[in-house]
Amino acid sequence: MLSDSVRTELADELDGAERDRVAIDPLVARHPDIDVVDAYQIQLINIRRKLDNGAKVVGHKVGLSSLAMQQMMGVDEPDYGHLLADMEVFEDVPVETSRFLFPRVEVEVGFVLGADLPGEDCTEADVLAATVAYAPSIELIDTRIKNWKIGLADTISDNASSAGFVLGVARVAPKDLDIKAIDAVLTRNGEVVAEGRSDAVLGDPVIAVAWLARKVASFGVRLKAGDIVLPGSCTRAIDARPGDSFHAEFAGLGSVRLQFK
Repeated sequence: MLSDSVRTELADELDGAERDRVAIDPLVARHPDIDVVDAYQIQLINIRRKLDNGAKVVGHKVGLSSLAMQQMMGVDEPDYGHLLADMEVFEDVPVETSRFLFPRVEVEVGFVLGADLPGEDCTEADVLAATVAYAPSIELIDTRIKNWKIGLADTISDNASSAGFVLGVARVAPKDLDIKAIDAVLTRNGEVVAEGRSDAVLGDPVIAVAWLARKVASFGVRLKAGDIVLPGSCTRAIDARPGDSFHAEFAGLGSVRLQFK
């Protein structure tokens, strides 16, 4: 494990990289002894700084929720990051690509919570009972690490590589849709670039949300009514370039779009 001073130094580096749009070398290459606990503490240092400066947590995201990504990273569980109010982007407002370093988009079935979730004992049934609606969503991911050359501790420290999110207008109650069987298609400038199904997320996205509620409880965090939860991508991540227009269509759940300028 790293010392508190080293954790703070690495948090400073990531904060500066995000602010100045200048990527840094991988943390894992320079600190091979960094572990998951270190990484979450580094993430939390920067989240607390943002909260102290007026930011507001509006939800959480789950990363590494597909078996393929876990195998690639050599882990057996997902990771998570925070969604802040100023990370929300909108369908009718093009995103300035220059705000980011290496932006990519992912297609996700978003959860909108209507009630607080339990912590350490949260079950899939609890998640379904607390979810007021599913929503079509695109997560905008980015890395402050050079060229996406990341290890597990890099992405966790970097808020699970999260940078933004957009929700479509549709809201569908859990009782009206099989969360494990939602086909999704992503187009970029009218061309299909990715396809997937919601059960790519741990076999059932509800499992990812229940895992998240249990995991964050160990850090003194609870998922609350009104929170947005992004459980992981149905498809592979796609690079976003200036001028790109993305459209994600979800069977039974409507669509969402995201434009870059």
